[in-house]
Amino acid sequence: MADKIFENNQVTIAGKIVSDFVFSHEVYGEGFYMIDVSVNRLSNFVDYIPVMVSERLIDTTQNYIGQYIYVTGQFRSYNRHEEKKNRLVLSVFARELEFMEQEEEDVKSNQIFLDGYICKEPIYRKTPLGREIADLLIAVNRSYGKSDYIPCICWGRNARFASGFTVGAHVQIWGRIQSREYVKNSMSWKRKNGLLMKCPSAKLNIWTIRVIKEGIFVRFDENEGNSYKKRQKICILYRSVVS
Repeated sequence: MADKIFENNQVTIAGKIVSDFVFSHEVYGEGFYMIDVSVNRLSNFVDYIPVMVSERLIDTTQNYIGQYIYVTGQFRSYNRHEEKKNRLVLSVFARELEFMEQEEEDVKSNQIFLDGYICKEPIYRKTPLGREIADLLIAVNRSYGKSDYIPCICWGRNARFASGFTVGAHVQIWGRIQSREYVKNSMSWKRKNGLLMKCPSAKLNIWTIRVIKEGIFVRFDENEGNSYKKRQKICILYRSVVS
């Protein structure tokens, strides 16, 4: 059962450590710490991904800033209470890590697979330039009856496809973790601090979506513009490449 739980949430990232260890919490005498890892995109943009590490995996008293690491683990979420409301906080939970001499081009630097369930109605919209976007919230089961709630974003034809999902739909997705900043703009924050604050956040950017159910299997090939139908347990696969 434990192996199944690990298989439904898989993350690999490779990048450079850019922060010191910050204590997060302790469970049965085992301390967990947070670090930030910078991961380069092909577009030369950099994602800053928070990683949670056990003190039993690495010496958290040392300074590793500037060193390259390869991390495998899971994408986890928890609710943090801020200003009378909860905020969803996301991070990579490191199960294994290793140091690299330098950034390696042939290593998959940012890849994630989730097998979970739609737990909120998709939000479909268009940008001012007409580009289609859909926001999804995926619930992924974890050990001990817990679940992680992962916000995802898809674009273009993937967005149009995902807009028709219903709550409870079983989906598999492949993508990458992307970071962004939002501006803390509440009146209580401005009264207290006299300024606006940029806050880091993370979200999963979807490359491929697959819906699991009994029925018709439909595969759309964007390059050929053809559809194929046949009876199969896995019924819908919609693939799109995100630049």
